[in-house]
Amino acid sequence: MKLGGLTRHRRAIAGLSAVAMFGTLGLTACGSDDSSDSSGSTASTTSLPGDAAQGEPVKIGFLSPEGGAAVSIPEYREGAEAAVKYVNENAGGLAGRPVELVVCKQQEEPTSATKCANELVEKKVAAVVTPGTSMGEVVAPVVTGAKIPYVTLNAVSAAELTNPAVAALSAGLPGSLTTTATAAKDAGLGKVTIFASDGGGMGSIVTQMGAPIFQALGVELEVTPIPLGVPDPSPMVTAGLSKKPDGISVIADAATCASVLKSVQTQAPDVKKLLIPTCLDPNVTKVVGMDAIKGNIGITATDYLSDQPDSVLYRTVITEYAPELSVTGAGSSGYQVLLGLVRAADNIQGEVNAASIAEALKTSKDVEMPAGGGITFTCNGTAFPQMPSLCSSQMLYGPLNDDGVPVDLKLAGQKPSA
Repeated sequence: MKLGGLTRHRRAIAGLSAVAMFGTLGLTACGSDDSSDSSGSTASTTSLPGDAAQGEPVKIGFLSPEGGAAVSIPEYREGAEAAVKYVNENAGGLAGRPVELVVCKQQEEPTSATKCANELVEKKVAAVVTPGTSMGEVVAPVVTGAKIPYVTLNAVSAAELTNPAVAALSAGLPGSLTTTATAAKDAGLGKVTIFASDGGGMGSIVTQMGAPIFQALGVELEVTPIPLGVPDPSPMVTAGLSKKPDGISVIADAATCASVLKSVQTQAPDVKKLLIPTCLDPNVTKVVGMDAIKGNIGITATDYLSDQPDSVLYRTVITEYAPELSVTGAGSSGYQVLLGLVRAADNIQGEVNAASIAEALKTSKDVEMPAGGGITFTCNGTAFPQMPSLCSSQMLYGPLNDDGVPVDLKLAGQKPSA
């Protein structure tokens, strides 16, 4: 079993777009091969059943960000391919039918992304899945306009977040804010300041979205905007810290997070930090130093290493069908979105096509997120009504060990209404 390997994942994610950080929260890390985390759970595997799928294959399109000058993440595809092998050979297929993965590689720019969307529509796939892309604004309308379900793990664009024909399985920014507030309450923090990168008015969005979430949990929220591209955020950090918060968080790209945390460490080294995965990027921890990270709180949406059955299953599938793929790397996102779709479609009776998959996505309830540590999703538009494509508000949080890994994970957020 290969452990480690998050560096490339985190750097690649950072290249998607400044806003993509809010969607890509399912990251964590592991220190060394065949080791256990600080909670004592070993990275075990198990045996797989022999329930092979039968019948005519169901074509599922897969948008893979590969070959771009700035972004290329083949691990997404490799994780999805491992999930397909498991579904077809061990899990009885998608509603009993084998899955044929139709891969289209796009370079995270409009021309190739649009070409892929049109190509998948022309091939009459029954659904299009992607772990996440900055090209949702051009891809989602093409796919949903053809009445084909569009399923993403991490919705980024407005075209994805506000389109009820899109199913975004992970919790995005609302889930991050909910989990930050929950973790703050759990740690006994009365006031939290979030330093938010202010591109596109994101500071105001974080305030409007976060204030009721924090208030409901009895935690006071202050938001300090950090102008996009500011060379030195120290004056803004000073202003944010002047209100004497018990804890701080940063919602920004890796470079901004590093500069903010470095300034925080200089001015208030003992303040509690609640960190999304972008702020645990190796480029951040090298600048800030691991001593400033360990012992704080990390947020994630993927449980790679616990002894929960679904995490054991994940490691087993990767070990069996993609042995060169790191179990803590980007392949997990491809695995999660593909297997998540299969689980949501489990109750389809009769023909398996775009219409029946779309109906299954809207009617399936409390579907277990693959390797999600107990996270469930329900794609009926109630997880966060302002963003009807979001299927969950749940994420995980836990203390950061000496390697900056969240351990002893707890679940935050509520299940959507029925």
